Amino acid sequence: MTPALPTVTDETVTAWALAAAAGDSEAVDRFVRALQRDVRRYVAYLADDVQAADDLTQDTFLRALTALPRFEGRSSARVWLLSIARRAVVDSLRRAACRPRTACTDDWQAAAERSQPTGLPGFDEGIALWELVDSLPGERREAFVLTQLLGLPYAEAAELSRCPVGTVRSRVSRARTALAEWAADESVTHQPVEPAAA
Repeated sequence: MTPALPTVTDETVTAWALAAAAGDSEAVDRFVRALQRDVRRYVAYLADDVQAADDLTQDTFLRALTALPRFEGRSSARVWLLSIARRAVVDSLRRAACRPRTACTDDWQAAAERSQPTGLPGFDEGIALWELVDSLPGERREAFVLTQLLGLPYAEAAELSRCPVGTVRSRVSRARTALAEWAADESVTHQPVEPAAA
């Protein structure tokens, strides 16, 4: 295998990438060899898995060479390639998280039951919790459900609610405080709080 080229400047690498985008096969080879070590170190660090680094490096370059004809040099080729490497690692981690895990056990049903979380609220408690959430004022309820139940980032919840991110954070905080107080005071019955109809 041909050893990697010594570290070259971003300007040189970007020039090779632009030449490769125009169809220069020698520039493609120089581009890959110049950045191969950087990409491998980067993906090994991001994935926290040295064993997967070679596969991730190959995936990164496959993606980059496919996208190379669209590279316009607005950023350095090194930055462009490392952003592709980051996406390759993220996709790899997502695939690994979705993949079923194997376990060496004869009694899979007992193992599955033991792995279930304990101490969760039962059916009746779940209904009570939903009633408490329904008792929140509309804007607080919306912010709480979007961020705490559906798991949306605050920025996306703010965009959906058409308000600043800080407002969403405030609404969620007030909703949490109210729910904690209501849950602690079991004797109080809560009715939904909505603005009066015009």
